[in-house]
Amino acid sequence: MSRMNMIQAINSALDTMMDRDPDVLVFGEDVGYFGGVFRCTAGLQEKYGPTRCFDTPIAEGGIVATAIGMAAYGLRPVAEIQFADYIYPAFDQIVSEAARMRYRSSGEFTSPMVIRSPCGGGIFGGQTHSQSPEGLFTHVAGLKTVMPSNPYDAKGLLIASIEDDDPVLFFEPKRIYNGPFDGHHDRPVQPWTKHAKGEVPDEYYRIELGKAEVTRAGNDLTILTYGTMVHVAECAVEETGVDAEVIDLRTLLPIDVEAIENSVKKTGRCVIVHEATKTSGFGAELMALVQERCFYHLEAPIERVTGWDTPYPHAFEWEYFPGPARVQKAIRKVLEIEGVA
Repeated sequence: MSRMNMIQAINSALDTMMDRDPDVLVFGEDVGYFGGVFRCTAGLQEKYGPTRCFDTPIAEGGIVATAIGMAAYGLRPVAEIQFADYIYPAFDQIVSEAARMRYRSSGEFTSPMVIRSPCGGGIFGGQTHSQSPEGLFTHVAGLKTVMPSNPYDAKGLLIASIEDDDPVLFFEPKRIYNGPFDGHHDRPVQPWTKHAKGEVPDEYYRIELGKAEVTRAGNDLTILTYGTMVHVAECAVEETGVDAEVIDLRTLLPIDVEAIENSVKKTGRCVIVHEATKTSGFGAELMALVQERCFYHLEAPIERVTGWDTPYPHAFEWEYFPGPARVQKAIRKVLEIEGVA
């Protein structure tokens, strides 16, 4: 076991799979010689050569189209989109080609490919370096969508994604690359070396897609979340002092319906937290799922804590970011605690 941050864990997953399977390739803008803008692919070109880890032009549509062709012919490409905000030029390739490959060919061809991309805010990236577009892809049949919240999960989930025979969108919350972030931006950053999930096996292991994790057990209410917001939710619960259960979804599609249903039926209350904008965000799907399956167990309306329906503002980053105070307000509301403004 080694102590790793999320960058190192992702690098370890790529290294592990490239070593195990010569069909695994890694490419994207600056991922080869430079090792990626966040250094997630550092050392891979030197170790495996420029035919297996290489740089591409600044052309996201071309990057993904190339990956689709490779996957159709039996390779397992891992394409990096430098920021999730830049994934839109490749949207048609992802939705109309990669996601449909198995269906349109009656299973003759598949798309065993992964698209990695840093997402989310908290680093003053402004409107074009802070978006969380995961909800757009959960709407598309044929795609799988993953977002880890810690180094241990990042490595295990990325390995499982590379081994999957369907296309996987693997979003990496960049605010937690170097340490867990509880939403208190005015406090010193804690490194992953001090966190239990910063302990990562050096060797191969995988975490099955579609399996959520209960990161904190509780009985008063259920908080459904993923990515950076797992740590924000845990902080809000600790500061509020309620006996809340926090579920890290890890995989948005396929989603662990059983874990969600079991928890909400036990607690009778539900708060949903994500960083993406509210309208038509993934939280709306979670609300519908809980309403359909747990209606007669609910003791209060479901609450959502999300980003605002605006572009991600640079000057008002922390007013946009769903921090602990906003999560605490939702917790008090579903528990009908006095003093909710």
